[in-house]
Amino acid sequence: MRWRVPERSPADTPYTGRLLLRPRLMNLPLHFGLLGTLEAGLIALLVGLLVYFLWHHLCRVLHWTVGHAIGWSCVIAVIISAGIDAWKLFYMGIVRLESPLYARLFLSTIHDPNELGSRVVLEIAGALSGVALGWVLFSSRSSEKTVD
Repeated sequence: MRWRVPERSPADTPYTGRLLLRPRLMNLPLHFGLLGTLEAGLIALLVGLLVYFLWHHLCRVLHWTVGHAIGWSCVIAVIISAGIDAWKLFYMGIVRLESPLYARLFLSTIHDPNELGSRVVLEIAGALSGVALGWVLFSSRSSEKTVD
């Protein structure tokens, strides 16, 4: 007697006509509502701080100005922290979800669709605030070493 592994049937995956949407589990489960939005903003702040830390050291090694560190770390921190949610917000505004079925299928891929807009705003603000906080922390320490 052979044991067979049950395969997933195509009926288990929602089909929208263009792409397959599979609901994915989150690596880090956030709360729903305002608390989850604030958690996402705090995570984005830490991401911004870490990205600026890395760019600050890279720019010191390559003798680039602090403007390169601030600019590139702002762009990368926003992409890392708010990229997926911002894309889903943009996609939901552009794509015509003409039937309730398509809308329900797309909304099932979003963690908390009610707070998506505020989560994107706080993720962007948190990433930029983390870069600014990193600039204040690391530039004050490195300015003591330089002599004008």
